[in-house]
Amino acid sequence: MVILGFDPGLATLGYGVIEKDEKGNCRAIDCGIVQTPKGESLAVRLCMLEQAINQIIEKFKPNEIAMEELFFAKNVKTALSVAHARGVLILCCNKACGRIFEYTPLQIKQSLTGYGRADKKQMQKMVKMLLNLNKVPSPDDAADALAVALTHARVNKLGEHFII
Repeated sequence: MVILGFDPGLATLGYGVIEKDEKGNCRAIDCGIVQTPKGESLAVRLCMLEQAINQIIEKFKPNEIAMEELFFAKNVKTALSVAHARGVLILCCNKACGRIFEYTPLQIKQSLTGYGRADKKQMQKMVKMLLNLNKVPSPDDAADALAVALTHARVNKLGEHFII
């Protein structure tokens, strides 16, 4: 099974692709980021995201897609821009795959480390270890997207409870 994980964002959207075998073992296929230029209008940036997301989905043809649930911070402007990007992400993923799942940051941390308040370094070390990588994936958004995909692979038995 190919699982595509996303860490939503307007300026930087992370993606991570893993493959889970019948025994539940996971291996990384790819990870990276999509960036949109700060100087462009919101509409143009969302169109850029749509095009990039569609290309990623077409390239990897995932069986299921997982994404981090929107986390509202104190900065309302940032939360709104991420919400716009997330809307485009959900639309593209639903059209292409139809099997979309979401996980809160707490669920992701708990799934990978056993501790819902794990810091970024702990999470990155666990992603590296669980995927048997030589180094921590970079940049952070790509590592976060791999963590989302891994979380889905680990809780897949219960996946219907997390479907959007």
